[in-house]
Amino acid sequence: MVTSPSVAEKVEKKNKFEKYKAEKDGLAVKDELEKFAEMGWEAVDKTDLTGRLKWLGVFYREVTPGKFMLRLRMPNGVLSSHKMRVLAEIVQCYGDDGCADITTRQNLQLRGVRLEDMPGIFERFKQAGITSIQSGMDNVRNITGSPVAGIAANELLDTQGLVRKVQDMITNNSEGNYDFTNLPRKFNIAIEGSREDSIHSEINDIAFIPAFKGGDESSQLGFNVLVGGFFSAQRCDAAIPLNAWVPADDTVVEICRAILTVFRDRGARGNRQQTRLMWLIEAMGLEAFREAVEAQMGQSIAPAAPVDAITDETKSDHLGVHPQKQPGLNYVGMHVPVGHFYAEDMFEFARLAEVYGNGEIRLTLEQNVIIPNIPDSRLETFLQEEPVQKFSIDPSPLVRRLVSCTGSRFCNFALVETKQRAQALSEKLDSLLTVDQPVRMHWTGCPNSCGQPQVADIGFLGTKARKMVNLSRQWTSTWAARWANIPNLASA
Repeated sequence: MVTSPSVAEKVEKKNKFEKYKAEKDGLAVKDELEKFAEMGWEAVDKTDLTGRLKWLGVFYREVTPGKFMLRLRMPNGVLSSHKMRVLAEIVQCYGDDGCADITTRQNLQLRGVRLEDMPGIFERFKQAGITSIQSGMDNVRNITGSPVAGIAANELLDTQGLVRKVQDMITNNSEGNYDFTNLPRKFNIAIEGSREDSIHSEINDIAFIPAFKGGDESSQLGFNVLVGGFFSAQRCDAAIPLNAWVPADDTVVEICRAILTVFRDRGARGNRQQTRLMWLIEAMGLEAFREAVEAQMGQSIAPAAPVDAITDETKSDHLGVHPQKQPGLNYVGMHVPVGHFYAEDMFEFARLAEVYGNGEIRLTLEQNVIIPNIPDSRLETFLQEEPVQKFSIDPSPLVRRLVSCTGSRFCNFALVETKQRAQALSEKLDSLLTVDQPVRMHWTGCPNSCGQPQVADIGFLGTKARKMVNLSRQWTSTWAARWANIPNLASA
């Protein structure tokens, strides 16, 4: 009798990435970095160069051969002025090639870095408490949280400590953790402590949002767990409730460990377009997946009662001046156009944080910078600073909520240049329109959706066309005129 192959049998035919991971774990290149630096990038094995180095956060880019991108890990998007200065000094070494980008995961990517300098850079990272370990390929990406965790007046739970603990578990305190270096695919985790859902919970593989235990709003406040969110070239799915409540303690770390272990051991490893967590949940069924997670944790999980979230229309973008829950202190959100800046800007942010705050700097998922802990008595002087004029706290409406991926200038996958186009178009539209409500515009250069166009009001996605069209100079004006006539979007 012939039977159809089981799910496990179907995924036995591994994709090419699984094959090279089986040959040598990506983290193994950590011990070979000095050898690579001495050899020069052109002599490095191609799979090590273009694949395994990503486990260290080092990305080879064909569009800029010999000039690497270095992706960091910054849990909750928090860094100190000292760390910002160290990063600025590194970028500054590379002249016109050196720059940095704030990512949509509250992170920094340094550009123009040379492979021969990596051992020295990593030594500086170690001394400064900076890490880039396991920040690329089939690893858990930067753990995100509310950019105003611990200081927001409307906060329910301060998640900063939990975000750091989850990262430390996954990376073995930044030393590298072989338990989670061979996931079937990349993985995103976010932890929100307010009603705003500033983490975009729907796009994460695991998201924690405030919830009450067991459906009783008078009971303990903790988190509801959402699972399976992702955007890909083939499929987009919002995260769904696991109906699992966890307290705001180390249980968050343990359920992350359990879900990652189930995903690692049971996730598909065939078609790369079908290897994210949601595909496993769909194959197993949500209840069976939950049972597997409970078995891995060795305990049952209580159901959750979600806390009502505020609407997108009233959600803060954290730009401008805001009083903190600490009396007499303020945080100021500064707009960094499409998240792109240079060494001199990084030095200035570090200076502002030290002179006016307590040396802390925060990055947002919208690619902007926050300087917190500014006393009332220093606020007016702060607002007169030249960098505050350059990186406006109140940019024009369509520039204000603009987000863009790297684009073809630095990324092999991007089909179009995004950042400059996004900025130019938004500025042009702002000059033509009077918009009376926030409009989120997101640009991404390819279907991989790093710019997250799916969570925008207007999303632009770079793709190939069968027939090229020469757009006239009137295109922008015509589109703007039509848009201006749409009710509730603009006023004459």
